[in-house]
Amino acid sequence: MEEYFFGAAYKGSKQFSQLDVEHANATGFGAAADDYAERGIDLNEQLIKNKPATFFLRMTGDAMVDAGLFNGDVLIVDRSLKAISGKVIIAVLNGEMLVRRFEKTFNKIRLVPETKKLSPIEVDLNGCEFAIWGVVTYVIHGV
Repeated sequence: MEEYFFGAAYKGSKQFSQLDVEHANATGFGAAADDYAERGIDLNEQLIKNKPATFFLRMTGDAMVDAGLFNGDVLIVDRSLKAISGKVIIAVLNGEMLVRRFEKTFNKIRLVPETKKLSPIEVDLNGCEFAIWGVVTYVIHGV
């Protein structure tokens, strides 16, 4: 086994990798603040519950301003969640993608905007193409 001798003059460490260091002699105590150190906040861990089924979408339009979704906001959408009445969903109706509040009663489905400028859409499942892409779980507002 070959030993390295390090002199007082520092000549750099580019010639050594971390694997070349066999061991280190640690002396003393750790900093008292180390006991209270927190890791950084990981937004993926905080906001995404099902990574393979989650996607991001940028909101365009003002159909949901009264619900707090504004033009340019980023929506986090989970495709694995079931769309239940009252949730904000991403729907595709006749080829057009919509962000609306989902209302389902016994015999009809409505897509309700959160603005007074637009009226609710009654979905006729027999005469149109309709699909739910996912449920909006979080909204990220820009500054």
